[in-house]
Amino acid sequence: MYLADLTKDELVKLFTEWGEPKYRTAQAFEWLKKGARPEEMTNLPLPLREKLAEIPYGDVTIEQKFLSQKDGTVKYLFRLEDENLVEGVLMRYHYGNTLCLSTQVGCNMGCKFCASTLEGCVRNLRVGELLGQIHAVERDEPTPEPGHRNVTNLVLMGSGEPLDNYENVVAFLNFVTAQDGLRISARNISVSTCGIVPKIDSFIGDAPHVTLSISLHAHNDETRTSLMPINRAYPISELLAAARRYAEKTGRRVVFEYALIGGVNASLADADALASLLRGMLCHVNLIPLNPVPERGLAGVSRAEAQAFCDRLNDKKISATVRREMGTDIDGACGQLRRRIMHEIRGDN
Repeated sequence: MYLADLTKDELVKLFTEWGEPKYRTAQAFEWLKKGARPEEMTNLPLPLREKLAEIPYGDVTIEQKFLSQKDGTVKYLFRLEDENLVEGVLMRYHYGNTLCLSTQVGCNMGCKFCASTLEGCVRNLRVGELLGQIHAVERDEPTPEPGHRNVTNLVLMGSGEPLDNYENVVAFLNFVTAQDGLRISARNISVSTCGIVPKIDSFIGDAPHVTLSISLHAHNDETRTSLMPINRAYPISELLAAARRYAEKTGRRVVFEYALIGGVNASLADADALASLLRGMLCHVNLIPLNPVPERGLAGVSRAEAQAFCDRLNDKKISATVRREMGTDIDGACGQLRRRIMHEIRGDN
Protein backbone atom coordinates (compact mmCIF):
# COMPACT_ATOMS: atom_id res chain seq x y z
CA MET A 1 0.00 0.00 0.00
CA TYR A 2 1.21 3.49 -0.90
CA LEU A 3 -0.26 6.65 0.57
CA ALA A 4 -0.32 8.46 -2.78
CA ASP A 5 -2.45 5.67 -4.31
CA LEU A 6 -5.26 5.75 -1.75
CA THR A 7 -8.74 6.62 -2.99
CA LYS A 8 -11.16 8.47 -0.76
CA ASP A 9 -13.02 5.24 0.01
CA GLU A 10 -9.77 3.48 0.90
CA LEU A 11 -8.82 6.37 3.16
CA VAL A 12 -12.23 6.19 4.86
CA LYS A 13 -11.71 2.48 5.51
CA LEU A 14 -8.22 3.05 6.88
CA PHE A 15 -9.28 5.89 9.18
CA THR A 16 -12.27 3.87 10.41
CA GLU A 17 -9.92 1.03 11.33
CA TRP A 18 -7.80 3.55 13.21
CA GLY A 19 -10.83 4.93 15.03
CA GLU A 20 -10.52 8.38 13.49
CA PRO A 21 -13.63 10.58 13.01
CA LYS A 22 -14.98 11.03 9.48
CA TYR A 23 -14.00 14.67 9.21
CA ARG A 24 -10.35 13.65 9.54
CA THR A 25 -10.71 11.64 6.33
CA ALA A 26 -11.90 14.72 4.46
CA GLN A 27 -9.02 16.77 5.86
CA ALA A 28 -6.40 14.17 4.92
CA PHE A 29 -7.90 13.64 1.46
CA GLU A 30 -7.69 17.37 0.70
CA TRP A 31 -4.00 17.22 1.49
CA LEU A 32 -3.33 14.04 -0.47
CA LYS A 33 -4.97 15.30 -3.64
CA LYS A 34 -2.49 18.19 -3.55
CA GLY A 35 0.41 15.76 -3.23
CA ALA A 36 1.16 16.83 0.34
CA ARG A 37 3.32 14.68 2.64
CA PRO A 38 2.09 13.76 6.15
CA GLU A 39 4.36 16.32 7.81
CA GLU A 40 2.66 19.06 5.76
CA MET A 41 -0.86 18.14 6.92
CA THR A 42 -0.88 20.78 9.60
CA ASN A 43 -4.54 20.51 10.59
CA LEU A 44 -4.14 16.84 11.52
CA PRO A 45 -2.99 15.91 15.02
CA LEU A 46 0.65 14.90 15.31
CA PRO A 47 -0.06 11.24 16.25
CA LEU A 48 -2.17 10.82 13.10
CA ARG A 49 0.51 12.43 10.94
CA GLU A 50 3.06 10.06 12.42
CA LYS A 51 0.89 7.03 11.64
CA LEU A 52 0.42 8.23 8.06
CA ALA A 53 4.17 8.76 7.74
CA GLU A 54 4.72 5.07 8.48
CA ILE A 55 2.99 4.19 5.19
CA PRO A 56 5.29 4.34 2.13
CA TYR A 57 4.29 7.42 0.16
CA GLY A 58 5.09 6.34 -3.40
CA ASP A 59 6.98 9.52 -4.10
CA VAL A 60 7.70 11.07 -7.50
CA THR A 61 10.58 13.53 -7.37
CA ILE A 62 12.35 15.60 -9.99
CA GLU A 63 15.71 14.03 -10.78
CA GLN A 64 16.66 16.49 -13.51
CA LYS A 65 15.03 19.41 -15.26
CA PHE A 66 15.87 20.91 -18.64
CA LEU A 67 14.51 24.21 -19.93
CA SER A 68 14.30 24.76 -23.67
CA GLN A 69 15.94 28.01 -24.70
CA LYS A 70 13.77 28.00 -27.83
CA ASP A 71 10.23 27.96 -26.50
CA GLY A 72 10.20 27.60 -22.71
CA THR A 73 9.28 23.92 -22.79
CA VAL A 74 10.45 22.09 -19.66
CA LYS A 75 11.61 18.47 -19.83
CA TYR A 76 11.47 16.60 -16.52
CA LEU A 77 13.15 13.39 -15.55
CA PHE A 78 11.20 11.97 -12.61
CA ARG A 79 12.62 9.49 -10.12
CA LEU A 80 10.20 6.97 -8.63
CA GLU A 81 10.51 5.47 -5.17
CA ASP A 82 12.06 2.27 -6.57
CA GLU A 83 14.72 4.33 -8.42
CA ASN A 84 13.15 3.89 -11.85
CA LEU A 85 13.04 6.96 -14.10
CA VAL A 86 10.26 8.32 -16.30
CA GLU A 87 9.88 11.50 -18.32
CA GLY A 88 7.41 14.33 -18.51
CA VAL A 89 7.22 17.48 -20.62
CA LEU A 90 5.55 20.78 -19.70
CA MET A 91 4.55 22.71 -22.81
CA ARG A 92 3.39 26.31 -22.64
CA TYR A 93 0.58 27.54 -24.86
CA HIS A 94 -1.49 30.72 -24.89
CA TYR A 95 -4.49 28.79 -23.51
CA GLY A 96 -2.63 27.12 -20.64
CA ASN A 97 0.10 24.65 -19.78
CA THR A 98 -0.01 21.07 -21.06
CA LEU A 99 1.79 18.28 -19.23
CA CYS A 100 2.75 15.22 -21.24
CA LEU A 101 3.13 12.39 -18.75
CA SER A 102 4.28 8.78 -18.82
CA THR A 103 2.13 5.76 -17.97
CA GLN A 104 4.78 3.02 -17.85
CA VAL A 105 8.48 2.66 -17.19
CA GLY A 106 9.50 1.86 -20.75
CA CYS A 107 7.10 0.21 -23.20
CA ASN A 108 6.45 -3.22 -24.71
CA MET A 109 4.81 -2.12 -27.95
CA GLY A 110 8.00 -2.09 -30.02
CA CYS A 111 7.24 0.90 -32.26
CA LYS A 112 10.36 1.48 -34.34
CA PHE A 113 10.24 5.27 -34.22
CA CYS A 114 10.05 5.47 -30.40
CA ALA A 115 12.99 5.44 -27.99
CA SER A 116 10.80 4.42 -25.03
CA THR A 117 10.40 0.89 -26.29
CA LEU A 118 14.05 0.06 -26.94
CA GLU A 119 14.48 -1.78 -23.62
CA GLY A 120 10.92 -3.00 -23.14
CA CYS A 121 8.50 -2.28 -20.30
CA VAL A 122 9.84 -2.48 -16.76
CA ARG A 123 6.47 -1.98 -15.06
CA ASN A 124 3.21 -0.05 -15.02
CA LEU A 125 2.92 3.21 -13.12
CA ARG A 126 0.47 3.22 -10.24
CA VAL A 127 -2.29 5.83 -9.92
CA GLY A 128 -0.30 7.77 -7.35
CA GLU A 129 2.70 7.88 -9.68
CA LEU A 130 0.57 9.27 -12.49
CA LEU A 131 -0.74 11.93 -10.12
CA GLY A 132 2.74 12.42 -8.72
CA GLN A 133 4.02 13.74 -12.03
CA ILE A 134 1.42 16.52 -11.90
CA HIS A 135 2.19 17.28 -8.26
CA ALA A 136 5.94 17.38 -8.88
CA VAL A 137 5.55 19.87 -11.72
CA GLU A 138 3.13 22.06 -9.80
CA ARG A 139 5.45 22.13 -6.78
CA ASP A 140 8.31 23.06 -9.09
CA GLU A 141 6.36 25.78 -10.88
CA PRO A 142 3.54 26.96 -8.63
CA THR A 143 0.94 29.28 -10.10
CA PRO A 144 1.06 32.87 -8.81
CA GLU A 145 -2.74 32.87 -8.53
CA PRO A 146 -4.20 31.07 -5.48
CA GLY A 147 -6.77 28.45 -6.42
CA HIS A 148 -5.51 28.10 -9.99
CA ARG A 149 -3.64 25.16 -11.49
CA ASN A 150 -0.34 25.47 -13.30
CA VAL A 151 -1.16 22.31 -15.27
CA THR A 152 -4.43 22.86 -17.13
CA ASN A 153 -4.19 20.19 -19.82
CA LEU A 154 -2.91 16.62 -19.87
CA VAL A 155 -1.70 14.37 -22.65
CA LEU A 156 -0.90 10.75 -21.86
CA MET A 157 1.67 10.44 -24.61
CA GLY A 158 4.92 9.97 -22.71
CA SER A 159 6.66 6.63 -22.34
CA GLY A 160 4.39 3.61 -22.20
CA GLU A 161 1.13 2.52 -23.79
CA PRO A 162 -1.72 3.93 -21.65
CA LEU A 163 -4.19 1.20 -22.59
CA ASP A 164 -1.64 -1.44 -21.58
CA ASN A 165 -1.96 0.02 -18.06
CA TYR A 166 -5.70 0.27 -18.41
CA GLU A 167 -7.09 0.03 -14.87
CA ASN A 168 -4.63 2.50 -13.39
CA VAL A 169 -5.05 4.97 -16.25
CA VAL A 170 -8.86 4.91 -16.05
CA ALA A 171 -8.75 5.32 -12.25
CA PHE A 172 -6.37 8.25 -12.72
CA LEU A 173 -8.64 9.87 -15.31
CA ASN A 174 -11.66 9.45 -13.06
CA PHE A 175 -9.83 11.16 -10.21
CA VAL A 176 -8.33 14.09 -12.10
CA THR A 177 -11.69 14.92 -13.70
CA ALA A 178 -13.82 14.45 -10.55
CA GLN A 179 -15.32 17.41 -8.70
CA ASP A 180 -13.65 16.22 -5.49
CA GLY A 181 -10.45 15.42 -7.40
CA LEU A 182 -8.25 17.75 -9.45
CA ARG A 183 -11.19 19.06 -11.52
CA ILE A 184 -9.32 19.09 -14.81
CA SER A 185 -11.85 19.05 -17.64
CA ALA A 186 -12.00 15.74 -19.50
CA ARG A 187 -12.04 17.74 -22.72
CA ASN A 188 -8.59 19.04 -21.79
CA ILE A 189 -7.17 15.51 -21.64
CA SER A 190 -5.90 13.35 -24.51
CA VAL A 191 -4.94 9.70 -24.28
CA SER A 192 -2.78 8.22 -27.02
CA THR A 193 -2.81 4.54 -27.97
CA CYS A 194 -0.96 2.46 -30.53
CA GLY A 195 -4.23 0.66 -31.22
CA ILE A 196 -5.24 -2.07 -28.74
CA VAL A 197 -8.72 -2.47 -30.20
CA PRO A 198 -10.52 -4.26 -27.31
CA LYS A 199 -9.25 -1.62 -24.88
CA ILE A 200 -10.41 1.17 -27.21
CA ASP A 201 -13.92 -0.28 -27.06
CA SER A 202 -13.76 -0.39 -23.25
CA PHE A 203 -12.38 3.15 -23.16
CA ILE A 204 -15.45 4.43 -25.01
CA GLY A 205 -17.57 3.54 -21.99
CA ASP A 206 -15.06 4.30 -19.25
CA ALA A 207 -13.78 7.70 -20.42
CA PRO A 208 -16.18 8.99 -23.10
CA HIS A 209 -15.28 12.67 -22.76
CA VAL A 210 -11.51 12.26 -23.00
CA THR A 211 -9.97 12.81 -26.43
CA LEU A 212 -8.72 9.58 -28.01
CA SER A 213 -5.56 9.83 -30.10
CA ILE A 214 -4.58 6.85 -32.20
CA SER A 215 -1.04 6.34 -33.48
CA LEU A 216 -1.66 5.46 -37.12
CA HIS A 217 1.58 6.35 -38.96
CA ALA A 218 0.75 4.46 -42.17
CA HIS A 219 -2.07 3.99 -44.65
CA ASN A 220 -1.43 0.30 -45.38
CA ASP A 221 -0.83 -2.78 -43.26
CA GLU A 222 2.56 -3.63 -44.71
CA THR A 223 4.10 -0.30 -43.74
CA ARG A 224 2.30 -0.06 -40.42
CA THR A 225 3.34 -3.58 -39.39
CA SER A 226 6.97 -2.75 -40.20
CA LEU A 227 6.73 0.27 -37.90
CA MET A 228 4.31 -0.99 -35.25
CA PRO A 229 4.17 -4.71 -34.34
CA ILE A 230 0.71 -4.21 -32.77
CA ASN A 231 -0.65 -4.06 -36.32
CA ARG A 232 -0.21 -7.82 -36.62
CA ALA A 233 -2.85 -8.29 -33.92
CA TYR A 234 -5.09 -5.36 -34.87
CA PRO A 235 -4.69 -4.40 -38.55
CA ILE A 236 -5.79 -1.06 -39.92
CA SER A 237 -9.29 -2.21 -40.88
CA GLU A 238 -10.04 -3.29 -37.29
CA LEU A 239 -8.43 -0.17 -35.86
CA LEU A 240 -10.44 2.20 -38.04
CA ALA A 241 -13.64 0.30 -37.22
CA ALA A 242 -12.94 0.89 -33.52
CA ALA A 243 -12.22 4.56 -34.24
CA ARG A 244 -15.57 4.88 -36.01
CA ARG A 245 -17.34 3.29 -33.04
CA TYR A 246 -15.65 5.82 -30.76
CA ALA A 247 -16.76 8.74 -32.93
CA GLU A 248 -20.31 7.43 -33.28
CA LYS A 249 -20.82 6.72 -29.57
CA THR A 250 -19.13 9.83 -28.18
CA GLY A 251 -19.81 12.36 -30.92
CA ARG A 252 -16.14 13.35 -30.68
CA ARG A 253 -13.60 13.26 -33.44
CA VAL A 254 -10.68 10.86 -33.29
CA VAL A 255 -7.20 12.32 -33.56
CA PHE A 256 -4.83 10.26 -35.69
CA GLU A 257 -1.14 10.74 -34.94
CA TYR A 258 1.02 10.36 -38.04
CA ALA A 259 4.81 10.59 -37.72
CA LEU A 260 6.33 11.66 -41.03
CA ILE A 261 9.28 9.38 -41.80
CA GLY A 262 11.41 10.19 -44.81
CA GLY A 263 11.30 7.51 -47.51
CA VAL A 264 8.65 5.52 -45.64
CA ASN A 265 5.29 7.30 -45.36
CA ALA A 266 5.79 10.98 -46.18
CA SER A 267 5.32 11.38 -49.93
CA LEU A 268 2.39 13.20 -51.51
CA ALA A 269 1.23 9.82 -52.83
CA ASP A 270 1.13 8.66 -49.20
CA ALA A 271 -0.96 11.73 -48.36
CA ASP A 272 -3.42 10.86 -51.12
CA ALA A 273 -3.70 7.26 -49.89
CA LEU A 274 -4.19 8.41 -46.30
CA ALA A 275 -6.93 10.81 -47.38
CA SER A 276 -8.74 8.00 -49.19
CA LEU A 277 -8.45 5.78 -46.11
CA LEU A 278 -9.94 8.38 -43.76
CA ARG A 279 -12.56 9.90 -46.06
CA GLY A 280 -15.91 10.30 -44.31
CA MET A 281 -14.55 9.83 -40.78
CA LEU A 282 -15.00 12.33 -37.95
CA CYS A 283 -11.29 12.79 -37.40
CA HIS A 284 -8.26 15.06 -37.37
CA VAL A 285 -4.73 14.15 -38.44
CA ASN A 286 -1.88 15.43 -36.29
CA LEU A 287 1.27 15.30 -38.42
CA ILE A 288 4.49 14.86 -36.45
CA PRO A 289 7.89 15.58 -37.99
CA LEU A 290 9.87 12.60 -36.70
CA ASN A 291 12.46 13.08 -33.98
CA PRO A 292 15.15 10.71 -35.32
CA VAL A 293 16.08 7.75 -33.10
CA PRO A 294 19.69 6.86 -34.04
CA GLU A 295 19.27 3.22 -32.98
CA ARG A 296 16.45 2.78 -35.50
CA GLY A 297 17.98 4.47 -38.55
CA LEU A 298 14.80 6.39 -39.37
CA ALA A 299 14.96 9.87 -40.90
CA GLY A 300 12.62 12.80 -40.46
CA VAL A 301 11.39 15.28 -43.07
CA SER A 302 11.79 19.02 -43.47
CA ARG A 303 9.18 21.43 -42.18
CA ALA A 304 8.35 22.33 -45.78
CA GLU A 305 7.75 18.67 -46.66
CA ALA A 306 5.54 18.26 -43.60
CA GLN A 307 3.50 21.31 -44.56
CA ALA A 308 3.11 20.07 -48.15
CA PHE A 309 1.77 16.75 -46.82
CA CYS A 310 -0.61 18.66 -44.55
CA ASP A 311 -1.83 20.91 -47.36
CA ARG A 312 -2.51 17.86 -49.50
CA LEU A 313 -4.71 16.32 -46.79
CA ASN A 314 -6.61 19.55 -46.28
CA ASP A 315 -7.12 19.85 -50.04
CA LYS A 316 -8.68 16.39 -49.87
CA LYS A 317 -11.05 17.60 -47.10
CA ILE A 318 -9.20 15.78 -44.32
CA SER A 319 -8.60 18.06 -41.32
CA ALA A 320 -4.88 18.11 -40.59
CA THR A 321 -2.21 20.21 -38.90
CA VAL A 322 1.54 19.89 -38.41
CA ARG A 323 2.36 19.60 -34.74
CA ARG A 324 4.42 22.43 -33.36
CA GLU A 325 7.88 21.13 -32.53
CA MET A 326 8.70 21.86 -28.90
CA GLY A 327 11.71 21.11 -26.75
CA THR A 328 13.84 19.88 -29.64
CA ASP A 329 16.98 21.20 -27.94
CA ILE A 330 16.35 19.16 -24.75
CA ASP A 331 15.83 15.58 -25.96
CA GLY A 332 12.14 16.38 -26.32
CA ALA A 333 11.16 13.15 -28.06
CA CYS A 334 9.64 10.42 -25.96
CA GLY A 335 12.20 8.23 -24.18
CA GLN A 336 15.34 9.97 -25.43
CA LEU A 337 16.24 11.72 -22.18
CA ARG A 338 15.59 8.74 -19.89
CA ARG A 339 17.60 6.46 -22.14
CA ARG A 340 20.56 8.87 -22.26
CA ILE A 341 20.62 9.35 -18.48
CA MET A 342 20.27 5.61 -17.81
CA HIS A 343 23.26 4.95 -20.08
CA GLU A 344 25.25 7.60 -18.19
CA ILE A 345 24.31 6.04 -14.84
CA ARG A 346 25.37 2.57 -16.04
CA GLY A 347 28.51 3.90 -17.70
CA ASP A 348 27.55 2.55 -21.12
CA ASN A 349 29.43 3.76 -24.15
